[in-house]
Amino acid sequence: MAVYAIEVPDQRLPATTFEDLALPLFDQLYNFARWLTHDTTEAEDLVQETYTKALRGFSSFQAGTNFRAWMYRILRNSFLSSRTGLKNTVVFEEEEQEPAKDTSTPESLLIEQANREIVQQALAELPVHFREIILLCEVEEMSYQEIADTLAIPAGTVMSRLSRARKALRSVLREKLQGGRHGV
Repeated sequence: MAVYAIEVPDQRLPATTFEDLALPLFDQLYNFARWLTHDTTEAEDLVQETYTKALRGFSSFQAGTNFRAWMYRILRNSFLSSRTGLKNTVVFEEEEQEPAKDTSTPESLLIEQANREIVQQALAELPVHFREIILLCEVEEMSYQEIADTLAIPAGTVMSRLSRARKALRSVLREKLQGGRHGV
């Protein structure tokens, strides 16, 4: 079940509300941390650090704003200031494979897996500011405004950066696909 923007009412929040707001985001934050760190243990540490910082700073959270974006911003900032964040790496968790449909053939499954790997490799080659904006938009399904809140940039910058990121991804994919044809 996807959790989208969590708008918090404009009033002082009791500490018990933190658990109600933060726990539904755990899986999403963990997956994003896993993509950023490329390591299960570091992702777990990053999420733990995110929740610790968020709980500590919850009294300063501005009621009436997007709690989800606030949590993602804490995670992102923690990642960028960590040793792992400086390496600018990303990895995708394997999506759970659905059982093969009757129309699937071993060849079609192999092609599908190869395509997934090519896209993951292409994303890994992008600079982190392009990679994160594509992940937030396409994987986490955040709105432009949520991305703007998460990255602390204007919504117009989100749109232009996303456009440039998609163009860069297309270019890397084109290069990989053309290279694959000539390299065989």
